[in-house]
Parts: sequence; structure tokens; C-alpha cells
Amino acid sequence: MPNIKSAKKRMKLSAEARTRNRSERARIRTAIKHVRDADSADVGQARLRDAVSMLDRAATRRLVHPNRVARIKSGLTRHVQGLAS
Repeated sequence: MPNIKSAKKRMKLSAEARTRNRSERARIRTAIKHVRDADSADVGQARLRDAVSMLDRAATRRLVHPNRVARIKSGLTRHVQGLAS
């Protein structure tokens, strides 16, 4: 346990951020699963739009590495295009 006041504060803030980040990553994983579970191209397209928005925000805040976000978006887009054909 830290003794210095600033270290105590940093520990508290880190714990809050960790909780927030964990729940946000869980929401992203759920959105990705919803896109992959889509039955039709229309449903998939709507869910893809939501997932891409969440992924872009996560990349902006460095919650997820931007290259990983690009890879996920690419794969999901190809998946939804495959539903259309």
C-alpha cells in the first residue's frame, strides 16, 4: 500500500480506469459477436455500424491498438459482405 498521497490517488484512479476499460472492452467483444451472429446482410450492416463506431472510439482512446481495430473492422466487413451474396 502506498504511503505518499499522490501514489494513493494514482492507485485509486488506476483502479477506476481499469474497471471502466474492462467493461468497455467487454461491450466491444459483445458487439463483435452480434455482428458475427447476424442472420441477414441488413441486420449485419446495422450491427456492423454500431461495432465500428465502438471500435473507432476505443482506438482513439488507445483502449485497443489501432492496427488491431483495423484488422477486426476488415474481417467484420468481409463477413457482412459474405452474408449479402
